[in-house]
Amino acid sequence: MSASEIQKTRIINELRDFIRKLLQDPKILEQSLAIARQQLVQGNSPAVMAKIANEISDTTSVHIPEDPTEHSEADKLFLELLREVVQEEQALY
Repeated sequence: MSASEIQKTRIINELRDFIRKLLQDPKILEQSLAIARQQLVQGNSPAVMAKIANEISDTTSVHIPEDPTEHSEADKLFLELLREVVQEEQALY
């Protein structure tokens, strides 16, 4: 197995674990979106995104490392999707 295949497998496994956690506790999405909505009014700088990650870790069963350089691909994807959903909501108003 090549290094890129190993990396893809690792990312898929991280995403599977994360999706399983969301399915087991649907409130995570609601809480995460509420946090993102509240924080993204300050912009979407790396500092704001780190604050969102920290608050999600503090208030849900999802753990996202405090240091953005330690975020897994699944962490980055989740934060990116939260930002996109909130921006799309705001565009509708």
